[in-house]
Amino acid sequence: MDSDEVTDWTAEWLSTGDAATRLGVTTPTLYRFIDDGRLPAYRMGRVIRLKAAALAAFEAPCRIQPGSLAP
Repeated sequence: MDSDEVTDWTAEWLSTGDAATRLGVTTPTLYRFIDDGRLPAYRMGRVIRLKAAALAAFEAPCRIQPGSLAP
């Protein structure tokens, strides 16, 4: 367990619906990302929550660099 996970008490938590909306994907796609291990999530009782910072880290490598789409 990372020390950041233990000491980050000010994390912004998102529901799966909010996280899916923020990423622009469906909820089943978000669950697939979680199940594949590509996106960390936490079960809190009966609900699943995600940290906003984890979503930002997930999005970063998905960014398309300018000029990379040209043949």
